[in-house]
Amino acid sequence: MDDMLKDFVVEAMDLAVNVEEHLLRLERDPDNKETLNAVFRSFHTIKGGAGFMGLPALVAACHLTENLFDALRTGAAPVTPIAIEAALQASGFVADQLTELANGAAPESLPAMPEELEHILTNAIEGKGMDAPAPAAAVVAEVAAPVAQVAEAVVAAPAAAAVSTASADGLDWEAMYNAVVPAGSRVAAAPVSAVAAAPATVAAAPAAPAAAAAKPAAKAWDGAERREERPEVRHAAPVKEDSIRVDAVKLDALLEVAGESVQAANQAAVLLERLLQFKFEGQAATLMATLAETLERASRYSTELQRATLATRMQPVGRLFQKFPRLVRELAKDLGKDVELTIEGAETEVDRVVVDSLYDPLVHMLRNSLDHGVESPEARLAAGKPAKSYISLKAWQEANSVMIVLQDDGKGMDPVFLRSKAQQKGLISENAQLSNDECFQLVFLPGFSTKEVASSVSGRGVGMDVVKTAVEKNRGAIHIESMLGKGTKFAIRLPIELSIVPTMLVSTSGAALALPMAVVQRVVELPETFMEVGGAPVLKDQGRPLPVRSLAGALGYESCSERVGIVVAAPQPYILAVEAVDGTADLVIKPMTAITVEGITGTARSAEGELVLVVGLSFLMDGCRGSVRLAA
Repeated sequence: MDDMLKDFVVEAMDLAVNVEEHLLRLERDPDNKETLNAVFRSFHTIKGGAGFMGLPALVAACHLTENLFDALRTGAAPVTPIAIEAALQASGFVADQLTELANGAAPESLPAMPEELEHILTNAIEGKGMDAPAPAAAVVAEVAAPVAQVAEAVVAAPAAAAVSTASADGLDWEAMYNAVVPAGSRVAAAPVSAVAAAPATVAAAPAAPAAAAAKPAAKAWDGAERREERPEVRHAAPVKEDSIRVDAVKLDALLEVAGESVQAANQAAVLLERLLQFKFEGQAATLMATLAETLERASRYSTELQRATLATRMQPVGRLFQKFPRLVRELAKDLGKDVELTIEGAETEVDRVVVDSLYDPLVHMLRNSLDHGVESPEARLAAGKPAKSYISLKAWQEANSVMIVLQDDGKGMDPVFLRSKAQQKGLISENAQLSNDECFQLVFLPGFSTKEVASSVSGRGVGMDVVKTAVEKNRGAIHIESMLGKGTKFAIRLPIELSIVPTMLVSTSGAALALPMAVVQRVVELPETFMEVGGAPVLKDQGRPLPVRSLAGALGYESCSERVGIVVAAPQPYILAVEAVDGTADLVIKPMTAITVEGITGTARSAEGELVLVVGLSFLMDGCRGSVRLAA
């Protein structure tokens, strides 16, 4: 794909995503003129670029949809469910074509616009099924030209017959393009009015072609004529661009270098501190003072570089959330349910890697919520609930983490039923004794499903385990809360960024470990002996009894004297016993790819250069216990 086509695809895909968001908003508020105009402008912009790139199917689809929204915003056709559905189908077709181009498909290999799409767009313009106002007749006549003629006019018209059409900014892009490319590569694009007008309309106004032929613009632009007509263009300053596109791989490499520079600066600071314990005199003392000042400045600049690099990778989660309203709308319609999705906190920023990797998990969660969670309108009315069900998707920043919560007001999850299903499928032993929270965790087991027969939505047992795997891959944790008859809440906690994590350094059984600060509340001193509840040690903290768990025991290390406790902010709080706390540090985390160790999510280097094992956030949130294990 050449650079020009690549830029068009990227920008057009952004517009296509925004179009879906606008259409769903318009469905709720049909009288919103601003939204109507926004959709019209988006399709008009995509059509212009597609015509320039020689993409006839895109031009044809955008042209009909543009006509539809021109009729809607002028009142010539009503905003009806048919109109919204037609526009959504057109938006989907445009997105499919752009996706194929992004995946490397040649422009000439793209499929033509389906006849069904042309038919539904035409029906929407004509206002089929209701009395359309008189002005709609003009719109119908305008669409009467076959779509094939639209496509021909875009890519097959000879260059000599091209008519100059200035865009909204006054520039004739097609003519300028033809002036600088070889003759064989030129693109001829008929003006919108010529493409849209029906033969009958042209015959009714014979004076129009004559007037157009008399205009000097009818001949190809040669680069000199326009400079004479608009001398201000020659002296105009170049437009300043506010942003540039950078390959994500380059950003990743930059962050890697920034993180390593911070680590190197920290190690240099530790070495300098040790050197200053010795006595230096004369010129050596002066050099040491200069060295200390230089290292302090280098450390400050490396920290600023790290912060600036992280900022370039941060993206609002709204980029991810805006894809879901249509998904919920279509799936709810297929399932015969009345569901409204509300989104909050779309401006919350998180590392772009997290944004990219959360799409599939959230899709699985939404599909399960729609299929298993929310009831049909009849069932809700019978249970004394409103017929319409609600799903909320929220995001907010909490300390060094981002919280993403998906909640519905459906029927909730029955822990007894979940345990029974897991036993039937042989996923847990028959005599397993599980708490309610542990029963909820069963839905994350591979192969687990409460459906007897798989459908196109769910039932194959391959959804929620993907969710947990993806969340833990990003060093996050997921927790479920549910109440029968009230609904279910999935809470995902993720680090704001992935490569550099604030941690508390601890040691136990001779091993150096790091705990994410996101779950550390405070440090307490542990006594020699503990109270016991059910044979397990318990310690009162701020008036509440908390279980005490050994980090060495949880990781399978040799037992040791652990007299320091860390209060962990988990869904079920507890105290984690360690041998010593060695301070805090921002560490550059390297994921473990060669081997898998339960409880350990990555490695890092301390300021002294020692290897540190990073304990997983999900492992800590689950109470230093692994997931519910499969039956032997």
